[in-house]
Amino acid sequence: MWRRGAGGEGELMSRQLSDDQAHLWWADPAGFHDSVDLARYRHLLTEAERAKVDRFRFVRDRHTALMTRVLVRVVLSRYCDVAPREWRFHTNHYGRPEVAMPRCGVRFNLSHTAGLVVCLVSRGREVGVDAENLSREGAWLELAERFFAPTEAAAVRKTDESCRRRRFLEYWTLKESYIKARGMGLAIPLDGFSFDLNDGVSEGIEIRFAEAVCDDPVRWQFTLEPFSTEHLVATAIECHQQRPVRLSRFEVTEPLIAEALG
Repeated sequence: MWRRGAGGEGELMSRQLSDDQAHLWWADPAGFHDSVDLARYRHLLTEAERAKVDRFRFVRDRHTALMTRVLVRVVLSRYCDVAPREWRFHTNHYGRPEVAMPRCGVRFNLSHTAGLVVCLVSRGREVGVDAENLSREGAWLELAERFFAPTEAAAVRKTDESCRRRRFLEYWTLKESYIKARGMGLAIPLDGFSFDLNDGVSEGIEIRFAEAVCDDPVRWQFTLEPFSTEHLVATAIECHQQRPVRLSRFEVTEPLIAEALG
């Protein structure tokens, strides 16, 4: 399902985002640490965005928040003739970030976790992405039984305890990607839809809806992939006329940001 791009190939292909493609851009925030560059990156943000970044208590969280906002600006400018600092964003009624201006037909969704920031982009179709760090701790079975659909909770319960965290996070990332693609967040009940993982093979992932959620399973395409030994990433991509969407991923690097800044 993934097509991988790196270096010049990723930069060359990025503007060629056709209707049957989606691109997933990623960065490790720890890879950006030069103080001079970080000061320049801050100037890409609006005053309100800088204030939000500065509200985080811990340095690591402020750094991740900064790089998340830089990433989306630099990535969107790969597809539109707009300088990274010129983008303006707003949130919809449910809190999903969206482009306010200038309009250029590109849609995006963001996610970040410890050690990873991702931005999924498309043209003319809804997209959602979620990233999770596999070292997260939690009461996985309790959470599954509280929030998941019965079939999903049963699958987590049946999973050996040593593998339970990963199975929970597989369901969780998929659910997050779907509700983010819908742009409604937790207004959609997490137990109102369920996934059949089919042994975790992306091409076999199926979604089912209860009466509480009005949607059509054939409208969506999902991927679930280990991004590294530490991360799991799920995507939800709207399909038009059941035509599959090609998904590629590219890394955001310091040279790419430097190029964007000019």
